[in-house]
Amino acid sequence: MTKKELEAKLDELKSDYVRIQSDMDKLEYVRGRVSSAESQLIRLEGEISEINKKLEAYE
Repeated sequence: MTKKELEAKLDELKSDYVRIQSDMDKLEYVRGRVSSAESQLIRLEGEISEINKKLEAYE
């Protein structure tokens, strides 16, 4: 992947993270099941970390 592609992917992942976090907050408010959202956040954190490492390699 190019640096621009990595940056675009990072933006997409961050957007997904914020959306899922917001959904999780809503689920907690109505006493819904949040375990699925939590696992998605953990997965996204890992992906964001990997993209950041790849971007650091470009610098």
